[in-house]
Amino acid sequence: MYTQPDLKYFIVLNGEYDWPIVFLSILIVCFASYVAISMNDRIQKNSFFDRKIWISLASAAMGFGIWSMHFVGMGAYMLPVSMSYDHSLTILSMIPAFGASFLAFYLANRSDKSWFLYVLSGFIMGVGISGMHYIGMESMIMDAKFVYNPLFVFLSIGIAILASFVALYIFSTSRKKQMQGRLMKMLTAILLGLAVTSMHYTAMLGTTFYLNRNYLITNSTTHQMDTAFLITGICIGVVSLLVLLMLSVFLDRYIDYRVSFFDTRTKLPNARLYEKTLRQTSSTKSLAVWQINNFEKMNMIYGYQSSDELVDFIAETLQKVRIPQITLYRLKDNQFAFLTNRSDQLEQLKQAMLEVSESWSNPVVIADNHIMIEGVCAISTITPKDDIRDLYNYALSVLEHPTTVFQREVMLYDPIIHTYSFDHKIMEGIDRAMAENQLFLVYQPKICAETTSISGFEALIRWQHPEYGLLSPIVFIPILERFKRMRDLTDWIIKKACSQLRVWQENGHLEWNMAINIPGEYVSSSRLVGVLQHVIKETQLDAQRIELEITETSFVESIDTAIYSIETFRSLGFKVALDDFGTGVSSLSYLKQMPITTLKIDKTFIDHVPGSEKDAAILKAIIDLGQSLNLTVVIEGIETKEQYSFLTKHSSALLLQGYYFAKPMVADEIEEWIKHNHPLI
Repeated sequence: MYTQPDLKYFIVLNGEYDWPIVFLSILIVCFASYVAISMNDRIQKNSFFDRKIWISLASAAMGFGIWSMHFVGMGAYMLPVSMSYDHSLTILSMIPAFGASFLAFYLANRSDKSWFLYVLSGFIMGVGISGMHYIGMESMIMDAKFVYNPLFVFLSIGIAILASFVALYIFSTSRKKQMQGRLMKMLTAILLGLAVTSMHYTAMLGTTFYLNRNYLITNSTTHQMDTAFLITGICIGVVSLLVLLMLSVFLDRYIDYRVSFFDTRTKLPNARLYEKTLRQTSSTKSLAVWQINNFEKMNMIYGYQSSDELVDFIAETLQKVRIPQITLYRLKDNQFAFLTNRSDQLEQLKQAMLEVSESWSNPVVIADNHIMIEGVCAISTITPKDDIRDLYNYALSVLEHPTTVFQREVMLYDPIIHTYSFDHKIMEGIDRAMAENQLFLVYQPKICAETTSISGFEALIRWQHPEYGLLSPIVFIPILERFKRMRDLTDWIIKKACSQLRVWQENGHLEWNMAINIPGEYVSSSRLVGVLQHVIKETQLDAQRIELEITETSFVESIDTAIYSIETFRSLGFKVALDDFGTGVSSLSYLKQMPITTLKIDKTFIDHVPGSEKDAAILKAIIDLGQSLNLTVVIEGIETKEQYSFLTKHSSALLLQGYYFAKPMVADEIEEWIKHNHPLI
């Protein structure tokens, strides 16, 4: 292998390269590298598939590219002898290329990045490329023998390792720094391609071919490239790579589309698709929203399986409505809606809803339980001149009006009844409510999964209205938002919550934190910073004990402004949590840019866990994502011991919140609750 034969009996063969084929070999491996990196990059995105599947696909593309480049490159080297291949060794030569690619991508994607991992990844990839080359060389069957120059052997391996290290390092760190993804993938693909081709042609430069002098050399024995075989091989390889790429793109987009725009239980379009569809036309629209009452109570009484069967029954009933050009959506767990763009269908829609109401007049038998569907249907209409958001807001005004009863009524929105008489009374009464303590805060504890100790509380607003009684925030907050009064209410909440935390600290609870919800439009206001600084100074609290909970709506108008505001909060010492994660349309794209400290996972992701394998898989993936970014992960909406057990088995580094531990309580109830009910486990 390394010993030159006796030149008395052998002559040196000088080969020539077919340069178009050489260039083709470089293109193949660069393209294969790009495909591999694109597949590997999908590990960072939300997907039902395990990350090892994407790494395996990336490794297959990279390994095939390395393997194809070698044999195309060898086909480009013209020698005056015939040549064929040992099929067993040819197949064996794939193993180091595929295996090294898998290990390199696996190590490069680990969360605990270090120089050692980068070096190890580059070393494995480089050795795999080299191993494939030299096993491929041994698979050649020819009348000539070849001898390696040891210097060039080590040089070729060194080039492969160094170029692989640089390529993997640039790709891995570029994602961390949020540089332009496509440009960096192309650069990395070129570097990996050059790593393979440089190694190959450097190794060939140090390879000398010898032929026995007795061998008759004629033009007829000159090794000619089997063009048909080469073209067929290249076509199969390129088509395979394209299929893999297209398949991964299709699967990724399809999964993302299904997860983002369809309800997992009923397979109906969800609220996101409703909002997207709503903006596509400016025609007259009508909306009929069915809201089922006491849905959470039914979950607790009859169990989740029965509740799921009830949801299936409701969905099947509504899907039987036959009106042209109408679409059924599941907007929330307890809300189903029909949307139509035709102005002449209002009466037809109302009549169909009355028929649905009539069909629900008798109890439904679910798992031997007779369940009466308690619901109401609200119908609203807007013209092209109206704000499209009002279509749902009008229906919501009907559903949330104090006079609405859930006895399967079908009610049309009336602006006189449902807007002025309620909304304006809310607006007229908010200042008096803050001054006379009609408003009050309740606090829901956050529990550390590992120790079951109290980490802190979330402050929640309630209103004991003198006319309408106890009002839920989902009733009055949308009204205050529409009339631009949420800033005043938020300032009041901040002052009250911080004052209460100060009282608890004086009573010895120095480790407790307080989470306060900040409305989206207020996040980027300079007024908020001033209020926070004033309250902290007044109460003498450590800002680290205050967590500001914001939602994705804070980022919709200007992500740069919102990020600047969060950085300002962080510089003042406040923690910042992204609330209701997973319910917005771009949470993943925003998450990598936001300098937050906490990820709060929305209740909808825990509702059907652990019963639903898909919901469980999604929840695990989100938890792992948050923890890999070194964020504190909070799970809200925990209502059963099964949910608690599932979460604590998956990770002990969680904060948990929900009715399983405690309902939101006024401050006076908390000490009593601690004494009698905590720890619960």
